[in-house]
Amino acid sequence: MGTFDRRARGIAVRVMTSGEPLEGLTNLGVGGICGHAEHLVQRHGESLGPRSGGPTDEEPWFATRDGQNGPVATEITIVVVEDDPNIADLLDMYLRKEGWRVLCCPDGERGLDLVSQTAPRVVILDVGLAGEIDGLEVCRRLRSTHPDLGVIMLTARDEEIDRVLGLELGADDYVTKPFSPREMVARVKALLRRSEPRSADVTPAIHTLGAITVDSGRREATRDGEVVPLATREFDLLMYLCDQRGLALSRRQLLDGVWGDGWIGDERTVDVHVRQLRRKLGDDLDLATVWGVGYRLG
Repeated sequence: MGTFDRRARGIAVRVMTSGEPLEGLTNLGVGGICGHAEHLVQRHGESLGPRSGGPTDEEPWFATRDGQNGPVATEITIVVVEDDPNIADLLDMYLRKEGWRVLCCPDGERGLDLVSQTAPRVVILDVGLAGEIDGLEVCRRLRSTHPDLGVIMLTARDEEIDRVLGLELGADDYVTKPFSPREMVARVKALLRRSEPRSADVTPAIHTLGAITVDSGRREATRDGEVVPLATREFDLLMYLCDQRGLALSRRQLLDGVWGDGWIGDERTVDVHVRQLRRKLGDDLDLATVWGVGYRLG
């Protein structure tokens, strides 16, 4: 992608986000605005050539709120790995409206580098990435090196096997295209809430389940003293089951308690995460299936 294309898209999204009048272009989506990017560049009085020190083809492209190229220091960073520029721009616009720092890149290799360099809280990852590694492989690598990182898979595939595979590789959530940007923002917020550290005045809970210890303060599960790497949602599910120990809980109750009230998605997501907990924690985890209901811990 040429420098002008990237700069023009960034300016188009920046203008749309800032609420400036688009002079007859207000009814267009991001894709349509990108088609008029030259008009937007000219109305800002900017040169169509690359700026000195501007981004190169090897760098992620994004526009910040103050209209300058490059990153802006904010508390929460979201990385978007998506090779469709229109979808990437749409996500960039809606996520930045929440005050988050958003970094976009179009392929898996650069996505992995970006995560290592910027320590984001959440990654939105397209499954069908072009290049040497697809989104599923990126997810697998991220989970092995960043177990606490929130991962939301974004894909055009709607087959159950794809959803299950993505979740089994460690994704916390799964969104199918076409999607509502507002729904995506809501899911990111829910994931961020679940991964927020507890306030200092809240006493961390420590649950002992035989050889397994679950520490809410450290967000850590151990088995025979060895730390067991769990994805964010896996740990949240385990903690919720510990808090409700001895109770038979339906899938809907677990979704409401762990994923949040009103979560939209396949209830079998719970089954996938239960399967992961059993696989990682082994027979020491006394997690029983209650037929016709759901699951019970202890």
